[in-house]
Amino acid sequence: MKNFFNMKKQAEKLQQDLSQMQEKLKTLEVEGISENNLVTITLSGEKKIKKIKIDPKCVDSNDVEGLEDLIMSAYNKACDKVEKESSSSMDAFKGLMPF
Repeated sequence: MKNFFNMKKQAEKLQQDLSQMQEKLKTLEVEGISENNLVTITLSGEKKIKKIKIDPKCVDSNDVEGLEDLIMSAYNKACDKVEKESSSSMDAFKGLMPF
């Protein structure tokens, strides 16, 4: 019976820690910066765009594709940072899992 209560206590702690991690991800903000620092995108931990900053030097009506590439690059780098942060947070839970 003592084992059951210990497992229940561990499960409650795990749930609490998971809730805290989810809250942390909601408030997390990361930046992805394109090559040459021309485009910066700020994402939330939920991968929602919070802000885009575009250096006026890269705005050229004859090279819209270049600007699109910079935006995609910055977004993808920011997403990678969110994934890394989420992954490292989840790694902390692996040691707590009883199974």
